[in-house]
Amino acid sequence: MTAGQWSTSFSGSRWYDANDLGVNCMNLTKPECNFTPSSLSKGFPPHFNISLRVRAKLEDLASPWLTVPWFLSCWNVTVGPPENIWVTPGEASLIIRFSSPFDIPPDRGYFQYYVHYWEKAGIQKVKGPFKSNSIVLDGLRPLREYCLQVKAHLFRTSCNTSRPGRLSNITCYETMMDATTKLQQVILIAVGVFLLLAVLAGGCFFLVLRYKGLVKYWFHSPPSIPSQIEEYLKDPSQPILEALDTDTSPTDDAWDSVSIVSFPEKEQEDVPQSTLTQNSAAVC
Repeated sequence: MTAGQWSTSFSGSRWYDANDLGVNCMNLTKPECNFTPSSLSKGFPPHFNISLRVRAKLEDLASPWLTVPWFLSCWNVTVGPPENIWVTPGEASLIIRFSSPFDIPPDRGYFQYYVHYWEKAGIQKVKGPFKSNSIVLDGLRPLREYCLQVKAHLFRTSCNTSRPGRLSNITCYETMMDATTKLQQVILIAVGVFLLLAVLAGGCFFLVLRYKGLVKYWFHSPPSIPSQIEEYLKDPSQPILEALDTDTSPTDDAWDSVSIVSFPEKEQEDVPQSTLTQNSAAVC
C-alpha cells in the first residue's frame, strides 16, 4: 500500500497529508494518484513550488519516504485535451461543442482552443484561437468527410504563463449539402431526364422511319364488311340482291342518251346550214 504527503517548504520541514487537498491519495492499492481537486477552493496553490513524497506500507511495515522532484503547477502542469466533444454536421460546415479539460477560476486563467482539421487524405489546417466552447467550421466542401482534433491552450494570469494542451482523439464526419449543391443536383436531374426523353423520342422516330411499312401494317385498321353483307351473314334468309336494290338510289341509275349524227364530207357541204344548226342543237 502507498501513502502520500506534500510540502511547500524547500527544507521539507513541514509536510501535509494529501487528503487535506480534497483528493484520496492515502492507502492506495495502485502506484498512482490523481491530484485533481474536488473543487476550485482546494488543490495545490498555483504559484507555490510543490514537493511530494511517497512510501509503501505493508501492515505494520513501512518503507522510507521517497521525495519527488519539485514542480510548479504554473509551469509543470499538463493540460489534457477538451472533453465531451460533440460534432454536428451542417451545410458545408461542422459545429463543434466541448467542455474544458478542467475548471479554472476566471481570476487565475482561461483557455483558448484550436481546431486541427483536414479533408480525408488531404492537408491539415488549423483554425483558432477560440475562447468559446462552441466552434463552427464553415467554408467546407459539401458531402465531404473531414477529420478533426481539438486542443486547449491554458493561459495563467496569476503567474503570467501559458501551457499548450494535448490534442483530442481523431474523429471524422461528413458535411451536408448546401443550398447551391441542392440546386445543382436538381438541375442535373432535370437535364438528365430531359436528355433521356430526347434520346427515347429520337430512337422511336428513327425506328418509325426505318420500319415504316411494318408500322403501317401493325397500325392499319382491318377491312370492314358492308352493312348489307353483314346483315345477310347474320340472317341468310334475307335476299341480298333485293336489299342492295333497295339501298341503291334511283338517281344512281339515271343516264343521258347522246346521238351522234355524221355525214360524209360531200354530203355535209350540201346540207343546209339550218339542218346543221338543228342537228347541233339535238346533239347538245
